Amino acid sequence: HQKSGTLVSVVGSKGGVGTTTISVNLALTLAEAEKDRSVAILDMNTLFGEIPLFLEINPKYHWGEITKNIERVDDIFLMNVLSKHSSGVHVLPSPGYLNGHQAPTPDIMERLLGVMKRMFDYVVIDCGQSTDETALKTLQMSDEVLLISVLSLPCLANTSKLLRSFIDLGYLRKERIKVVLNRYISNSEISVKDAIKGIGHDLFWIIPNDYGTTMSAINSGKSLPEIAPKSKIVKSFKQMSETMFPGDQAEPKKKWGFFNR
Repeated sequence: HQKSGTLVSVVGSKGGVGTTTISVNLALTLAEAEKDRSVAILDMNTLFGEIPLFLEINPKYHWGEITKNIERVDDIFLMNVLSKHSSGVHVLPSPGYLNGHQAPTPDIMERLLGVMKRMFDYVVIDCGQSTDETALKTLQMSDEVLLISVLSLPCLANTSKLLRSFIDLGYLRKERIKVVLNRYISNSEISVKDAIKGIGHDLFWIIPNDYGTTMSAINSGKSLPEIAPKSKIVKSFKQMSETMFPGDQAEPKKKWGFFNR
């Protein structure tokens, strides 16, 4: 049964803004909402790919296998390379260290994501901070692009630059980019209003700061819903995924397998 899955890219406006935390927990939230929904997560952080640590899995393969064997990549090959987490989410990690693997080219990404779209309802791509040709190809192919920022001047300045670059270079239309503010603290020196004015773009979502729960989840290799199912941050992820994909929650549509994209 071939699907026509949704590709969601998560890209950071700078290092350390939480792209992996958001990618992992968005993928787990999507998988948890519907038990028969298939979800995969793909790690594009070539050197610092940490998804296996976040999910406490020990993958046998990473996408070095894909770049080596791109001609062979089909559903069966990919299923053998992917690692499956206990939540049901399938993971394609990055090599995580420099080992002479051929980096994925835009053509390889196009082929890989084409196959993954047919196999999964949702593919979440942790793009890290990369803006090379391969990352830009990934963003172009994505149905949703989440640009992650935090309330700090350097980060907001970067967010503004990235938005302008993506739009001016013709990679993405303005309305396809959803800016997500992570680690929000209500008494921050910079207000949300200032942030919106500074970046010249609406905020799609604000994720509350919960450093304790997030670090505890990362350090134990567990997801946020496992560690603190009733926490504000977990509720925020649930509401964000429901807002992004409202059609999946609608009863009559779901019954017929239609998705309101």
